[in-house]
Amino acid sequence: MTKTMLSDRILRMQESATIKMAKMARKLAAEGHDVISLSLGEPDFDTPKHIKDAAKKALDDGFTKYTPVPGLVELRQAICNKFKRDNNLDFDLSQIVVSNGAKQSIANLSLALLNEGDEVIVLAPFWVSYYEIIRLGGGVPVVLHSGVEDDYKVSAEAIEEAITNRTKLIIFSSPCNPSGSVYSYDELKAIAGVVERHKNVHIISDEIYEYINFDEKHVSIGTFESVKDRTITINGFSKGFAMTGWRLGYMGAPEWIAQACAKMQGQFTSGANAFGQKAAAYALEADMAPTNVMREAFLKRRDLVINGLKEIPGFIVNYPKGAFYVFPDVSAHFGKVIDGFEIENSADFAEYLLQKAHVAIVAGSAFGCEGCIRLSYAAAEETLIEAVKRIKEAVLKLG
Repeated sequence: MTKTMLSDRILRMQESATIKMAKMARKLAAEGHDVISLSLGEPDFDTPKHIKDAAKKALDDGFTKYTPVPGLVELRQAICNKFKRDNNLDFDLSQIVVSNGAKQSIANLSLALLNEGDEVIVLAPFWVSYYEIIRLGGGVPVVLHSGVEDDYKVSAEAIEEAITNRTKLIIFSSPCNPSGSVYSYDELKAIAGVVERHKNVHIISDEIYEYINFDEKHVSIGTFESVKDRTITINGFSKGFAMTGWRLGYMGAPEWIAQACAKMQGQFTSGANAFGQKAAAYALEADMAPTNVMREAFLKRRDLVINGLKEIPGFIVNYPKGAFYVFPDVSAHFGKVIDGFEIENSADFAEYLLQKAHVAIVAGSAFGCEGCIRLSYAAAEETLIEAVKRIKEAVLKLG
């Protein structure tokens, strides 16, 4: 009786695969197993001390009240400064909206922009929540697939072919979660050239992993003149500043879109927490040395994990240039059976590794790439070495 009272909306919605796998790993650990979790996209570093100190000072100074829905002026100005300094993007305060995480920024956009049946082109692999957030807004996700042979990047030509008179948005992340791939200047220029020809199409560029970029300077697609007024740039503090629990994200958007998102947010959560915003403003304009230290550690871990995975039969691995994930193609192992355990897809493979190796990863199907799995290397080196060892042992048993 209880379930019949639930809305069709919630019954249609899939649970986040990363959160689901984390829950399964915690349950197994609670049963006494030594589980290594590489499923969540969360830096293992603590928030830098100078940022925490700024939050403490804000608390002591009495910043504990409601904030303006789009964010404190101080933080929005710091975000404008950051966009100009790091991305060569020009925004006014009226074009910035601070939210309770970048996830809320994307949800605000979906609810503010989409009507029933509007199409949103999603470049796959994609972050797990894009799909369900689009559907929640009444939109239709149009997934464009890419594989390891494409370095997990969708071409401008494929985007051109997918655009219809129902297309309203294109969404992607660079550096990408889950693949770690980074779209180059030339690749983004080509995509901008496609969007330029379709005046009713807007771009959502998720740049939350901007500061974890190993090979080249980050490029924002909003810097291309032809699409700058039709690009919404999403960012936040969770990855580059190890501030996941602070729940602070933001967007820079055309003013009419920013105002619509602030209106939507005003009916859901209102403004983000006051003292966290004060600390975030300080973080954007303070010493970036801790972020650089984290990036170098992630680079070292990336190479460690890739070198280990390349020794595992049936694993095809690219060299991600950003974020902190590896996204190997493991489809060579589909169709195998061991001890009554049938591996038909990436979800089966992920469950096999959890049950047999006690390593939690996420199935590639959650990211729009059935043949792959995602491993986060946001963990200590000795933990990663042990995890790869366990995975290898479990895979070798498959033959």
